[in-house]
Amino acid sequence: MRISTEFPHCFLRPWEPADKNDLLRNANNRSVWRNLTESFPHPYTEGDADFWVEFANRSGANTHLAIELESTAVGGIGTIGGVGEYSKTAQFGYWLGEPYWGRGIATAAARAMVTHTLAVARFVRLEAPVFEWNPGSMRVLEKAGFIRESVRRRSVFKDGQQIDSVMYALIVDA
Repeated sequence: MRISTEFPHCFLRPWEPADKNDLLRNANNRSVWRNLTESFPHPYTEGDADFWVEFANRSGANTHLAIELESTAVGGIGTIGGVGEYSKTAQFGYWLGEPYWGRGIATAAARAMVTHTLAVARFVRLEAPVFEWNPGSMRVLEKAGFIRESVRRRSVFKDGQQIDSVMYALIVDA
């Protein structure tokens, strides 16, 4: 699978063992870690990279893809499907290496992932919570069609701080 984006030479594709050095270079960054959930480790080690490449390629309801720019893995994007009564909802998330921030890459990747997910998956709702200190990610989601639904006051403890999170959602019209 190789999904094109609107950004030149940028694609979404499965993680590969050859991505290990790119993954280490881009993921082992405190600024990246600071905007992600606790499942994203810091520091990011070779063992973490090996685990991730294997884990990301397991079959199932979840999708974890590399964001490739000019043959380099510069970040990741994916969905995690809900279960039970939440089976029509998926968590939507992405990250990008800091040298690639502010260039439109994340927006192009998010738009492509939304289009792909809605074309092949069973979801009617995509959710993406964002930490209050990350307005850049909020803009990416808005450009990808997500709507700001709520502010969850003091719902996150991250990096030694109790902060708000902002819930974004994209709903598929019936």
